[in-house]
Amino acid sequence: MRTLLLRWCAIFLALSLAAPATAHPVPFSYLDLEVQDQAVEGRIRVHLTDLAPVLGIADPQDLLKPEVRAAYRERIERYLASRIAFENGGFARAEWGPIAVVDENEAVELTFRIAGEPEGALSIDTDLFPADPNHQTFVNVYEDDDLRQQFIFAGTSEPDTYYRGTTVGAFAVMGTFIPSGVHHIMIGPDHILFLVGLLLLGGTWRRLVLIVTMFTVGHSITLSLAALNIVTPPGWLVEPAIALSIVVVGADNLLQRQQRGRDLRAWVAGAFGLIHGFGFASVLREFGLPQEALGWSLFSFNVGVELGQLAIVLVVASALALIRRRYPRADNRIVIGGSLVVIAAGGYWFVERVFLGA
Repeated sequence: MRTLLLRWCAIFLALSLAAPATAHPVPFSYLDLEVQDQAVEGRIRVHLTDLAPVLGIADPQDLLKPEVRAAYRERIERYLASRIAFENGGFARAEWGPIAVVDENEAVELTFRIAGEPEGALSIDTDLFPADPNHQTFVNVYEDDDLRQQFIFAGTSEPDTYYRGTTVGAFAVMGTFIPSGVHHIMIGPDHILFLVGLLLLGGTWRRLVLIVTMFTVGHSITLSLAALNIVTPPGWLVEPAIALSIVVVGADNLLQRQQRGRDLRAWVAGAFGLIHGFGFASVLREFGLPQEALGWSLFSFNVGVELGQLAIVLVVASALALIRRRYPRADNRIVIGGSLVVIAAGGYWFVERVFLGA
């Protein structure tokens, strides 16, 4: 008798726990975007339990009634459009299609069409039901009948961008990542000081461009490896190594000044460029790489870094050449004084990054 009672208690407990799961579906919504040449079409699916409260409907099951859905249709469309940021206000001009009950009477699905040729870069952001902090929206982007990209948006998510697999999309990628590469090299004092250290000994324009290009070749290799998650050394190892490379460049300048030996700066730039590439990769990962345009984004970022480096070379090398022409005796002071500054700064960063965890 006791065993039978325990069994009935277990069944009752299981049923009571299962009931809320049925009454309250998982807090997910789904948005499908089909990118075409002259329009973006798609569908959005939301659960009744999420939608009813924002409409002021006490019982979500009322939305199963066709007359209720018809009465609230315009409000549903306005609400969904207001919660989705897409292609510069695209949903504000969406043409909405039928509304249907799906998922075993737990959700409704609306179709839509946004007329007009889509941009090469499509910005997407959504927070459909902010009252529920656990709610997430799954976004699937299709182009040429293929699933190209997937995003998951929650309340704290940042906007994301889909780059079309067209010429327009490629130009959009370049327009985003080339300036990003230029910006990163310009705000990286360690990378700039490394380049300045390579320029202190002077040389022909051809020689200086070769040195910078070798640096680009080196960091492009490791940047690509890290961005593709093939080789990803930890930051606590990469950042001190970058600082140490600056010290080595400054010391090499002093040695070459004394010994008048073979100019190895191009090889030094290429070798240490491998280390700096991992530093670039950490920033690029934070920026976010579009998987549907991975090759173009890596190429464009590297082009931007190279353009930024060449700009630095143009300014610094021109200034050094002008000083040397006007004050020939200052050449020795430029190399020695500049190299000591480079060594001191690199040494400071090395100590800071190793012992202070900066």
